[in-house]
This record gives sequence, C-alpha cells and structure tokens, in this order.
Amino acid sequence: MYSARDKNRVLKRLRKNGLNFIRTASELGYPSVETLKKWWLRAPEEAALTQRAEARRRSFVRKLRNPKVQLSQVTKMEALHRCYTLGESPALVAKEYGLSSGAVLCNWRRKYLKEGGLPAVKKRLPLLPKEQPKVPDTHGEAPETYEELKKAYEALQVEREKLAMEKDVLDKTIDIIKKDPGVNPEALSNREKVVIVDALADHYSRPILREHLKLSRSSYYCAKSAMTATDKYMDVRLKIRDIFEKNRSVYGYRRIWGELRKLGIFLSEKVVRCLMHEEGLVIKQHTKRRYRSYLGELTPAPENLLERDFHADKPNAKWLTDLTEFSIPAGKVYLSPIVDCYDGMVVAWSLGTSPNAELANSSLKKAMITLNEESPIIHSDRGCHYRWPGWIHLTIKNNLIRSMSKKGCSPDNAACEGFFGRLKNECFYYKSFADMSTDEFIAYVDNYIQWYNTKRSKQSLGYLSPVEFRQQLLAA
Repeated sequence: MYSARDKNRVLKRLRKNGLNFIRTASELGYPSVETLKKWWLRAPEEAALTQRAEARRRSFVRKLRNPKVQLSQVTKMEALHRCYTLGESPALVAKEYGLSSGAVLCNWRRKYLKEGGLPAVKKRLPLLPKEQPKVPDTHGEAPETYEELKKAYEALQVEREKLAMEKDVLDKTIDIIKKDPGVNPEALSNREKVVIVDALADHYSRPILREHLKLSRSSYYCAKSAMTATDKYMDVRLKIRDIFEKNRSVYGYRRIWGELRKLGIFLSEKVVRCLMHEEGLVIKQHTKRRYRSYLGELTPAPENLLERDFHADKPNAKWLTDLTEFSIPAGKVYLSPIVDCYDGMVVAWSLGTSPNAELANSSLKKAMITLNEESPIIHSDRGCHYRWPGWIHLTIKNNLIRSMSKKGCSPDNAACEGFFGRLKNECFYYKSFADMSTDEFIAYVDNYIQWYNTKRSKQSLGYLSPVEFRQQLLAA
C-alpha cells in the first residue's frame, strides 16, 4: 500500500519529532499510529540512523518486549520463599513472574535482609477503567457451570452496589446540599463533596465515595480541615464592629486600621477591608448634586490668595468659611463654620434657621476670640454674606486678610466643601429626623462637630483627632 519512499519519509519525520508517533501521523496524514509503530520496529539496522535515534529505537523496542512488571509485596515474598526456602531456580521463578532475570530476586532478598521488609510498589500505569466481572455470554441461555453462575452473580452484585451508591449520593445531594435532582456530582464543590462523603461514610467506604465523586484524597482532607478550622479573626471582627458603631458608623477601613493600631492590633489594610465587607460594615454615602448660590456682584471682590493651596505650616494661618443647608421635616437649618487649614479643626461655628449675615458674622466673632495676635487669611466664596459691610468691617478691625474664590468655582474652596461632605455623609444622609425639632437638630449637629474636633481620627494626622494633634504639637 505504501512505497519504500513513503516509509522512509515517515521514519525521517518521526526521528525529527523525537519519536512522537501521534504528532508524526497527524502531520503527514498517514499511516495510523499502530502501523507507524510497526514500521519503526521493523526498521533495518543498516539504516542511516543517528546514534541517539538508534538508542531511542532500541529502548522503545525493549520496553515493548519487556514491559515493567508491578508486583505486590505479598507476591514478592512468595517468589523469595520459593527460591530461597523451597530451593527453586531463581531464573525459572523470574521467568514465571515475567521478570527480566533472576538478579531481580537477588536484589529483593538483599533489600529484605538489610531493611527487614520490602516496600509496596506504586503502580504508574495508564489510567484505565476498572475491569468489572463480566457476565458470560450464553446467548440468552442460563449458565451451565457453577463458575459461570458465580461470575454472573458477582457481576450483578457489583452493579447493584454501584447503583445503590449512586442513588444514595443523589439523595444526600438533594437533602443536605439542596441541589436539583439531576445535578452532576462532578459539578459540586469540594466542600459539598466532603459533606456527602461524611454523611455516607457509615454505609460505604470513603475511597469508593471519593472515586465516585471525583474527589482526590488530598482535596478531601484539605477541604475538611478548612471547614473545621476556627476563625482566627474572631476577636478582631468584634473590635472592628465596636469601633465602627461607636464612631457613628462613618469610619472606613483606613480609619478602622488606624484605631486598631492604637489598640496594639497590627493588620494589613486589605485584611481590615475584607473583614468589614464580610461583616457588612458599609458607610452610606449621598450622591452629589449640582448647586449654585451665586447671586451677583455686590462689592469689589478681593484677590484669591490661596490659589487652591490649603496647606498651612502653623495654626491660624489660613481659615476657610462657607454656608451649608440642612433640610429636615421640621424646617431648614444652616451652618457657618470657620475651618483651619493646618489640621482641619473647626475653630468656630454657628447654627441657625436663617442664612443671614448675622449667622456668618457670629461664627467669625467666635473664631477671633481664639487668636493670639495672628492675622490669618480668611478665604470664602463670593456669597453675599462675605461682601456686606458688617463682614468687611470685622475683618479690617481684627487685621484679617480677605481672600475669595473665583465666581462659581467651588474647587477654589475645596477644603471647606470637603468638610461639608464628610459632615453630611456621617451624620445627615440616610438618617431619619422626622421626630426631631430644629432646636434638637442644632444640638445634634453641634454635638457632631465637637466629636469631629476631639475624637474623630484623621489619616493625614497620623490617625489622631485635630485636638490630639495640637496637644501633641504643644507637648513637643
């Protein structure tokens, strides 16, 4: 069917592919893998083969002719008993057991005398389906001999046990795992398979159940140890929840991480974030909306001296101010704070039900009481509260330097806007104030700002509050 030229071409390609029969047959399209092996075995010795290729061919032939025999420990001891106790010939015994020579038996005896035993042999053969006892084919007739009847009975018993085990596995899958009746056992997770194996361990052996569920021994014990392992972060979870709830449920994972370090608990920020996610500790945030309060020019606006540089090297060097509104069922409440750029402390603040000039002036008067001959820059937006004569008179009288943002540009006063955002996210949004009057709400916001100054930790301050940071500065 094939010419000598075709055979030489195939053998040449086979040597080039490193004796890969399947690859060579697929590349050339002929012949079959079995035929190719026969050609290689029949290759003439005088062919122009390289020394390495010839060694590979002979090794392949030797393996095919003398396959490695795997014997159990009991069989090995039986062979040694026949040779060195009963006096049979080692060569004949080796030939009977399919061994290469009697020297193998000599090596076994030497190892037995030295170590006191023979190791069990682990078979490394291709994985083939287990051979089940076959029912003898009698063409519909009943078995005639006792041996045939016994084989048929054993085959039926094995099939019956297999079907019973499959039924029990499906029943346990439905009862324990709550899966559909038609679920594929291979689609189960390792944890689910472990539960099924342990549930049926009283009726079937664990190796058989693991084999049916396609679960290796190492995977079984690994998943089982993970299921019975205790949570090493149990105490840390309680600490995290306690810190989160005591701080108005507004601390993210970074501040929680900083508070844990104060308590002597050192963890990665990622671990803290994962634990908070598992415990459902999430900060509620409000979606920002566009708002513009600009009503026009009243008096000439001073120059923007900060130019978005909100860093200060000392207290009372740069102040920021603005107005914000809180709308509750009882009415509207307005806040006018004075924020120090040095550490974010709210130096002074005023709360009221009307956004008038008196509200802005009162917070500035409270802030000026804290000064010790300093002349800070007071920065604001271009709202009318900061352009009326009363505000201008207070700044001139107390040697304050006025600075204003550009028209309609909130980023020019971003640090103060950031304080408003934190305040509303942490004490206003997603909270109900239906049963609270305006006076009670004013006291509520006032209490938050006091907590913000004295207790709330800031990452930029080394997880200290503004008051703690200033006390540390004075102590140094």
